[in-house]
Amino acid sequence: MVECENLHRKMVDLQKVDAIIDRYQGQSSYLIGILQDIQAEFRYLPREALERVSQKMEIPLSRIWSVATFFRAFSLKPRGRNILTICMGTACHVRGAPNLVEEAKRVLGVGPDETTPDLEYTVETVNCLGCCALAPVVVLNERYHGGMTPRKLSSLLQGKEE
Repeated sequence: MVECENLHRKMVDLQKVDAIIDRYQGQSSYLIGILQDIQAEFRYLPREALERVSQKMEIPLSRIWSVATFFRAFSLKPRGRNILTICMGTACHVRGAPNLVEEAKRVLGVGPDETTPDLEYTVETVNCLGCCALAPVVVLNERYHGGMTPRKLSSLLQGKEE
């Protein structure tokens, strides 16, 4: 994972960060929006980008770091182009969600809160997605898939959705 982070760090274009800050006229009240746009651009919040925001907007890096770590929506590690979220809530858990985590590990080679070395997939788990009637549920790139089984998940991850 460290190699992956180092490779991605080399690709951080601070001119893109500057352009994002400029779109918000550098107003500190838009810090969350700026961080969201940076994450959309790079798929995570690179340290160099946070340092640039701090410098250009004259906001202490500790405050930016506090915001970036408070919200679960922000990631400080590189994320894959595809985000697989597995619900581990009670209904999903009793209907087989742990087996889905194991299948994701088998197919992708990574577990929860990990990203494949090629930056293709990030696997994450959440406590509840709020759609218990569809349990077990996974979300792939914001698209919900209910009644998931390990076999269906394997097909989904291989682009052969059943």
